[in-house]
Amino acid sequence: MKILSDPSAIEVIKKAKNIAVLTGAGISAESGIPTFRGENGLWTKLSPEELASFESFYQNTAVVMEWYKHRQEVIMKCKPNPGHYALNELSRLPEHFDLITQNIDGLHQRAGSRDVIELHGNLLENYCIRCGQKYSVEEFDEVFKNAINHVPRCHCGGLIRPNVVWFGEALPRENLEMAYNAAIHADVFLSVGTSGQVRPAADLPNLAKQGGAFLIEINTQKTVLSGEADLILQGNSGEILPQLVEDIKTLLPKA
Repeated sequence: MKILSDPSAIEVIKKAKNIAVLTGAGISAESGIPTFRGENGLWTKLSPEELASFESFYQNTAVVMEWYKHRQEVIMKCKPNPGHYALNELSRLPEHFDLITQNIDGLHQRAGSRDVIELHGNLLENYCIRCGQKYSVEEFDEVFKNAINHVPRCHCGGLIRPNVVWFGEALPRENLEMAYNAAIHADVFLSVGTSGQVRPAADLPNLAKQGGAFLIEINTQKTVLSGEADLILQGNSGEILPQLVEDIKTLLPKA
């Protein structure tokens, strides 16, 4: 089944040299990872102020790290879905491709994508707030298992935290600059499974649109971005993306 039937969309994609994609919680939800702002999102059950801020981490380290340890275990049990694999395939088609994500689960990388621009960090990475020592999931598991009162500490004595952006913290500057650059230069921009409510990531589709990009939204429901999109594909990204990539493969010259 072909998705691309709009002549204007076909023409733009035929000429596209730069394709950029922004993914949000929706694509990960299809792999079984809970969203945060949906009807059954985590923030409807748990307070972000209690679990996702440096102040909370410092004051209630054991509680916060137990929760993040649980989230790591959930993520490790989940697998990339067809949408993740389709984006990896899409990356090989245009001259230049950028994959930007708000997700912290590493599922894009597990599906084979490389050079993913992670705006909010990666939950499967940890580091010491004192010396900067990095810890893989396996290394952190060992530290956590032997931690006194579930307070994981580095060999230097510093607290170990997940490599994610908490409320009140700035996004990684280099990654944010790369994301802005990708949006500005995009000929086609895909917004996939994101609510469009979390800034500055939410600014990227509009920035791409202002730069002349053809804006495609893929989501199970309408969002604040829907009114700006040139093409809206409503449904599960795990079903739509593979079909869309097949359509695009017939349009773009082979690399």
